[in-house]
Amino acid sequence: MAGAYDDRDGKIWMDGQLVDWRSANVHVLTHAMHYASSVFEGERAYNGTIFLSRAHSERLHTSANLIDFEIPWSVDEIETAKQSVLEANGLTDAYVRAVAWRGAGEDMGVASARNPVRLAIAAWEWGAYYGDAKMKGAKLDISKWKRPSPETAPSQAKAAGLYMICTMSKHAAEAKGCSDAMMFDYRGYVAEATGANMFFVKDGEVHTPKPDCFLNGLTRQTVVGMLKERQIKVHERHIMPEELESFEQCWLTGTAAEVTPVGKIGDYNFEVGAIAREIAEGYEKLVRS
Repeated sequence: MAGAYDDRDGKIWMDGQLVDWRSANVHVLTHAMHYASSVFEGERAYNGTIFLSRAHSERLHTSANLIDFEIPWSVDEIETAKQSVLEANGLTDAYVRAVAWRGAGEDMGVASARNPVRLAIAAWEWGAYYGDAKMKGAKLDISKWKRPSPETAPSQAKAAGLYMICTMSKHAAEAKGCSDAMMFDYRGYVAEATGANMFFVKDGEVHTPKPDCFLNGLTRQTVVGMLKERQIKVHERHIMPEELESFEQCWLTGTAAEVTPVGKIGDYNFEVGAIAREIAEGYEKLVRS
């Protein structure tokens, strides 16, 4: 499948039924378009099975609750809908996007309690998020934008509005020839990339930023478990910027990123080392098992 995302063949599940891809539209006065009242999930199907599918559906509900709305479809109904989308489009290996939002209704100000909550699920073929970086290591810029305090925004929600600074950061990175950008948090600690969590290696042990003001990704949690199963020490902690020069390896984790080694962050260089390769290969086997 190729071309603009609004001009493709296929089916999208929308508000309880499968509709033609090009007909999956919303009104220009949809509340989410104006006030970011939207949450979403990014998932991958491997050999016809969505990895951690139910956990993603549960998190979609949690994210909606965190930004003050209820999704009128149960987790079980969302699970059934995702499978119907894969089947309707003849997909076995695919990226799956579920998105819930406040639609157009009686309210068109900041408040939107009277507007209906809507849900859509789409799926499409999507290869490696960072291209050939899995072999060479991704190149990252360092963003000027910082992840906000959890007193400023609901940092554990996978909410559309939290990605605005990520989009700007990634655009700036791509303009410099980078794949992505690393972001600090509001305190100045290393946080994450624009759509992926981060891991570092030093002296055979792994260090990863503590997710206390950004999303504790499902892939991140999976990789932490993989490392512990391999008896590799994992330190989940606050990481200072000056520590970057002491780390030997680095990788990113996320549904889109999967496990992607990093070769460079700003002026800091990293090797695509044995631990990074082992975890990337192990993850690939796990999701297809």
